[in-house]
Amino acid sequence: MFRAALNSTFGTSMADFRVTRVEQGQTRIRSVPIAVTPEGFWCCPSPVVFQKTLKAQNPQTKPKPSPPPPKVPIQKKQTSLTERKLSTNPSRMRFVPDDQRSLISDTAGLNPSVVTERAPKPNVENLQRKLAIEFGEPGTSDLKVILSGKPVFSVKMSVHKNVLVENSSFFAQKLSEQQSPLRCLEIDDCEDVEIYVEVVGLMYCKEMKRRLIKQSVSRVLRILKVAELLGFNSCMQSCLEYLEAVPWVGEEEEKVVSSVLRLQSGSIGVTPVLKRVSSDVSNPPSDTLLHIMELVLKSNEERGRREMKSLVLRLLRENNKLSVNDGSEDVCNGNTYNLCRNCLDALLLLFRQAAEPGFTDKSMDSKGPVAKQIALEADNLLWLVEILSDRRAADEFVLMWASQQELATLHSRLPTVSRHLVSCITARLFIGIGRGEILPSKDTRLLLLQTWLQPLIDDYNWLQHGCRSFDQKSVEEGIGRTILTLPLEDQQSILLAWLGSFLKVGDNCPNLHRAFEVWWRRTFIRPYMEQEENQLQSENSMTST
Repeated sequence: MFRAALNSTFGTSMADFRVTRVEQGQTRIRSVPIAVTPEGFWCCPSPVVFQKTLKAQNPQTKPKPSPPPPKVPIQKKQTSLTERKLSTNPSRMRFVPDDQRSLISDTAGLNPSVVTERAPKPNVENLQRKLAIEFGEPGTSDLKVILSGKPVFSVKMSVHKNVLVENSSFFAQKLSEQQSPLRCLEIDDCEDVEIYVEVVGLMYCKEMKRRLIKQSVSRVLRILKVAELLGFNSCMQSCLEYLEAVPWVGEEEEKVVSSVLRLQSGSIGVTPVLKRVSSDVSNPPSDTLLHIMELVLKSNEERGRREMKSLVLRLLRENNKLSVNDGSEDVCNGNTYNLCRNCLDALLLLFRQAAEPGFTDKSMDSKGPVAKQIALEADNLLWLVEILSDRRAADEFVLMWASQQELATLHSRLPTVSRHLVSCITARLFIGIGRGEILPSKDTRLLLLQTWLQPLIDDYNWLQHGCRSFDQKSVEEGIGRTILTLPLEDQQSILLAWLGSFLKVGDNCPNLHRAFEVWWRRTFIRPYMEQEENQLQSENSMTST
């Protein structure tokens, strides 16, 4: 069943490669299926096969009692194995297409063969090297390449010099350095023996891109790395064409970009792959960001606008963590403030329209669009404040908002259902000041409280019960902390005004009792504590003298 699956996948015939292990006085042979492709090269075993091979070579992994020595001499057994292999070769060749028969006959098909070795000495190193996988036909090849992996695991390939020299600058250099004909070349400490075997096999492949199309991105990156080490330029180019076309999912993007940037060969074009993550267009990113923000602010589709506001805000927060000081941050803040001014102007015009005499008597068809537009502009301003606050650049906006005297006056003329989102902007500013995210001047903080605290108190009941995003605890804490940053006289005037409102409406007013307690201690307790402390110090000084 496994062989049929491989044949249907590759359109290939099946052969066997045998893993042999020579122990003291015996030979163990293990058969593992392997595909021989129509192009005439081998298909490397899967990583699972390599792991099974390593387990088979380690006697401590699965100890087994040694069977009695075979009655048939080793030399005779080798002969029988060779005869059996030769008898099976014609059946394998029948699965190879006619257009590849000449290649197979010249190169002996690169079919896997049997490895039987006898260790000269039963030391540990030799026992670890007993296990080997061999590819190719030693009888027709003119070069043997031995790959030695780090987990004391070797693979032998019977290959052809002309194929390696034609495709690999590494092999061409190694073979040209030898004055006498070289029959064996060993590569030690291969980090990825499996991929080395596959890359050498790809040197015999004409349609390399077709061979890569079913591979994963991670495996193609491994092939690209080995192809670079071997100087296999056509394979590298095929890998880059694959990476340029295939989607990158999740963390694959960083792996692809880092692997491509590490390529040393200048003749390989990596630009098409990198164009996916970089641009040669001179348009500054700030202009693109401004265009995106304008599109979001002008959208009338509620769901799409809400989702994009959340997405853009999250992405901008990621950008803020990079702390890139290239001047683009100042440009972005300037563009954001321009958008804030546009929204404030539009909001003031809508308030004037809604505050006109007789507007409340109009039909819903006339009032509805105005109320909807007021909510839209207020929500846009709240989003822009979030952006500026994340960038620690909202100080100037506090002054802009605190200076909106006309808007605050018109606020009381509109129904609460239309105006309450405007109070959300005030609440957000108080939260930012209370958390230390926004640091306006003392005069600006006082002006903000004098202009917008009473409108916020007027809308507080609606915000508590009609606004799901309203955080009552954070708002009350922010208002109290903002008040306590002022001089003591200003604290007193604002808190006494709040006390009058709180005693009238109770829970429909922000509960600032914590700020009131701090102010009380500062006003009535702290002076006496300081006076007592001063008296104690003077008494101590007199006693000491």
